[in-house]
Amino acid sequence: MSAGPRPASGSAAGELRHVLSHLVTPLLMCIGMGLAYLGAFHAPEPHDLRVDVVGSGARAQVLAQTLQDKGDGALSVRTVADRDIAVNHLRKQQSYGAYVPGGSPELMVASASSDTSATVVQKIFTDVAAEQGAPLGVTDVAPTADGDPTGQGIFFLLVAVSIGSYASVAVIGGAGAVLALRIRAALAIGTSFLVSVIGAAFAGPVFGLVDHGLGGLWAMAWLYSAGVLLIGVGLHTFLKRWTTFGVMLLFVMLNFTSSGGIFRPELQPGFFGSLHSFWNGAGFVEGVRSHVYFGGHALGGHLLVLALWFVAGLVSVGSAGLAEARRRHGAAEKASGAAAVRSADGADEEAEEEMEEAVGV
Repeated sequence: MSAGPRPASGSAAGELRHVLSHLVTPLLMCIGMGLAYLGAFHAPEPHDLRVDVVGSGARAQVLAQTLQDKGDGALSVRTVADRDIAVNHLRKQQSYGAYVPGGSPELMVASASSDTSATVVQKIFTDVAAEQGAPLGVTDVAPTADGDPTGQGIFFLLVAVSIGSYASVAVIGGAGAVLALRIRAALAIGTSFLVSVIGAAFAGPVFGLVDHGLGGLWAMAWLYSAGVLLIGVGLHTFLKRWTTFGVMLLFVMLNFTSSGGIFRPELQPGFFGSLHSFWNGAGFVEGVRSHVYFGGHALGGHLLVLALWFVAGLVSVGSAGLAEARRRHGAAEKASGAAAVRSADGADEEAEEEMEEAVGV
C-alpha cells in the first residue's frame, strides 16, 4: 500500500521552515522594543538637571551648594542675581526650574519644555520649602496649550506621523517594487505630504495640541515624514524583507525613546540622551516646542537635524538607484550570455546534423 505522496510532506516541511524563518523578524522586534523602551523609560533618574537659585547673598549660595552636594550629580545648581534672569533661562530652555527663597518661596518652571522634568524639580523644591516651614508657590512661565495639559501631545503626534510614514514604506517598497525607483520616490514625497497634513489636522483643529504656529508644525512634520519615507524606500532595495525591522529600529526603537517627548535626556540613561542631540524624532519634538512655546529659540539647530535626515533619505534613494542599475545591467549581461550559449548550442547541433547527412550520402 502507498504511504502517501512524500513530495507533499517535503513541501509542508519546506513551508514550515519558510514561516519559521519569517517569525525571526517579529521576535527581533519584541526583543528590540523591550530593550529600547524599558531601557529608556523604566527608571528615570535625574542627572545634571539644570536649576537656578535666585539670589546673590550668602543664603542663596549656601542653599545652591547644599542642593548640589545632596544631589550627588542629579542636579546642576547655579545662582542667578534676579528673577528676570531666571525667567530668561527658563524661556531659553537653559534651566528647568528656578527657586526663589524667602518667606513665601516660589518655584518657577516651564512645563512646555518637559512636564516630567518640571514635576521632578517641583518635588525637589517642595521638600526644600517644607524644611523651611513654608508652602511652595509654583509659577509656570511657559505653559502648554489647553489641549495638551500633560505636555506630551507632541510626542504622541510624533508617534502618529512616524507610523504613517514607516508603514507606508512597506507598501511602496513591497507592492510598488515593480515600479521605477523615481516613481517610488515620488510616491514617498506625496505620501509624506498627506501624512503631514493629517498630523497638522490632529495637532490643530482635531485635538488642539497647539494654539498657534500650526503652519510651522506642518512644515516640520512634512520634512520629518519625507526623511523617514525616503530612507525606508532606499533601504528596501538592500534589506528586502528585513526592511520593516530596519525602519522600526531607526524610527521607533531608537527614535521614540530618544525624542525627549516623555523624558528629557537629563532623566534618561546616557545612550538615549546622546541620541537626542541628532536623531530626527528629537529634531521634530524639540523643533515644535521651540517654534510654538519658546519663540523660536534654537529652532535653527532642530531644523538642521531634520534637513540632514532628509538629505540622508535622498542619499539612500540615490544609492538604491545605483544598486538597482547595476543589478539590471548584470541581469542583462547574464541573459545575453545565456542567449549566446543557446545560439552556439543550436549552431553546433545544425553542424552535427549536416555532417550526419553528409556521411549518410
